[in-house]
Amino acid sequence: MADHLEASVTLPSDPASVSTARSYVLCTLEEWGLPPQTETADTIRLIVSELATNAVQHTFGQSPTFTVDLVLDRDEHLRIGVTDSHPRFPKRLPAAVQQDNGRGMVIIRWLTAECGGKLRVRPTREGGKTVFIELPWTVPAEPVTTAGQQEP
Repeated sequence: MADHLEASVTLPSDPASVSTARSYVLCTLEEWGLPPQTETADTIRLIVSELATNAVQHTFGQSPTFTVDLVLDRDEHLRIGVTDSHPRFPKRLPAAVQQDNGRGMVIIRWLTAECGGKLRVRPTREGGKTVFIELPWTVPAEPVTTAGQQEP
């Protein structure tokens, strides 16, 4: 595989774009060698869903689009970032029992840490921000079913 791979897609800040972002990331990672029926793929699917949902819901119409970037360096590190043009950084909200939202960053941070990765937020030159995760790139030798058992 190449030393450095990149992929990117820009989507409208619309709820329908969340599933498009998720599909784009998983298809790209499958092309790069990650089987779709793995625990890693499931974790990335959830992280991308949360990042894209935040880009759509919490920019208050001030970001007409968001961009999903993927970078794979030396088959060792995967970085997935979601960039929007809203200047406000995400913040952790109190997770009240009745609250239906506000826990996305907690979920992302927890899943990323569980995989041995890091969550970061950086401002863009244009005044927006990029929320990205960095994960170690590990591809299982054999595909694993969603039940967690290796396929024959």
